[in-house]
Amino acid sequence: MTDDDKPRLHDGADRSAPYPVSRLAPAFQASELAAEIARAEAMLGARTHAKLRVIADQIRALQSEARKVIDEAREEQALTQAECQFQRRPGQVYHLYRRTDGRTFFSLLSPRDWGGQAPDEFVGSYRLEADYSWTPAERLGDADETGAMIDGLLRIGGLPGR
Repeated sequence: MTDDDKPRLHDGADRSAPYPVSRLAPAFQASELAAEIARAEAMLGARTHAKLRVIADQIRALQSEARKVIDEAREEQALTQAECQFQRRPGQVYHLYRRTDGRTFFSLLSPRDWGGQAPDEFVGSYRLEADYSWTPAERLGDADETGAMIDGLLRIGGLPGR
């Protein structure tokens, strides 16, 4: 039987053969190959675990933000549903009181205007914003951190801020 009559197991170039085709080729053992595959699978598992951990942390952060948004919406809804005997105007500060029966109402009079003797329990003061959201009076002087951050990013990019 000649070399041409023998069945070839690999039809490509010798360098792409999945096994040594020359006695000068480096020898490799099945145990070394198995160990290399095991290391590669372990690294793949570690990378996959790390990526999934990042995603899980992001999911938890988003769930926390969602709970915060829902809580804020409930507070806004309670403020919107408070009794009011006058027309609400954006930009105006209103003072929220609670009657003994638990109902809340807005007044234009602050506890100081009542001389410290408000007829009902004072809950807090709020400013009605242009989008009809409510800002607690104690946060009216707070700096807008998001706006400041956006202005800083615009300056870095060479664009005008507010």
